[in-house]
Amino acid sequence: MKFKLLALALIVFLLLTATLHSINSRVIVAPDFPTVSNVNKMEEIVIEIPVGATGSQVASLLFSSGIVKSSAAFFRVAVGDKKSERISPGAHRLTVGISAKQALEQLLDPTRIPNLLKIFEGAWKSEVIEMLRANGFSQTEIDGAFKDATLPKGFTSAEGLLFPAQYSFAQGTTALEAVQAMINRFTSEKSGQDLLAATSRYTPLELLTIASIVQAEGDTKDFANVARVVFNRLKIPMPLQMDSTVHYIKKVRGQIFLSTSSTLINSPYNTYKNIGLPPTPIGNPGADAMRAVLNPSVGDWLFFITVAPGDTRFTSSNSEFLSWKRLYEKNRKAGAFK
Repeated sequence: MKFKLLALALIVFLLLTATLHSINSRVIVAPDFPTVSNVNKMEEIVIEIPVGATGSQVASLLFSSGIVKSSAAFFRVAVGDKKSERISPGAHRLTVGISAKQALEQLLDPTRIPNLLKIFEGAWKSEVIEMLRANGFSQTEIDGAFKDATLPKGFTSAEGLLFPAQYSFAQGTTALEAVQAMINRFTSEKSGQDLLAATSRYTPLELLTIASIVQAEGDTKDFANVARVVFNRLKIPMPLQMDSTVHYIKKVRGQIFLSTSSTLINSPYNTYKNIGLPPTPIGNPGADAMRAVLNPSVGDWLFFITVAPGDTRFTSSNSEFLSWKRLYEKNRKAGAFK
């Protein structure tokens, strides 16, 4: 009798093990097309990825379109690859019947994005307008789009709200739809949402304006320090004296020597003449600059200067700043910033 009970228990154990193995196999091994070495003669279709689409939604779209063999296969590949976060909304030209890995590669391939419009971090609204013109929109259409676009509460200009990313617009997209998609991308991104929801002595518009200055003034590694300098100067109050705000007025970029006459330009954007922030952002900052403004470094710095490419220094001492400025001028004259 004892032997029969042991045998029965063993059978139950083996059945349970087999069942669990079967379940695990189905979870781990999702159906996937084989990798194709040459897709040149295979069928291609254009799919549209909506703004704010989740990974599972993209996977379902690829599966329903016949691109991948299962949504689970693509979802597994996307979750395991951080580059999947860079998939841009809009149109993508993809090959039908390819592996999940190849599908991700094609989604990240800019040459497979028709009518690609790429807004770089810090781009001015005027530069975005030029990109829209290059994509076939008339100036009248563009002007109307910016006039009619829906902005977050507290904003009267789209400057700063045109989120830096790659965009592709389907045939027939209006200028208003294109502009609104950029603004909607801002409000759907976590960095944008956090900034709009921030509760501090500064309004979301002011925080975005600071982020645009941070974007224009420093390297990514220095963003949080630059943000602290801006906040410290605003608190005193002390003129920001940021070259980037004058560059915005003059519409020039790069390591450009700022003449004394440039600092005297009569404009509300001239932070040499005016105390406080410009009336709007001076460009469209990326997520890193916005995060830096929401989480600035701790420090008492009031000055910073880039004395050589990659070497930005921060101090609370005016004399030390002036010493570094002489070093900067020496390096500039030697051609270090070319």
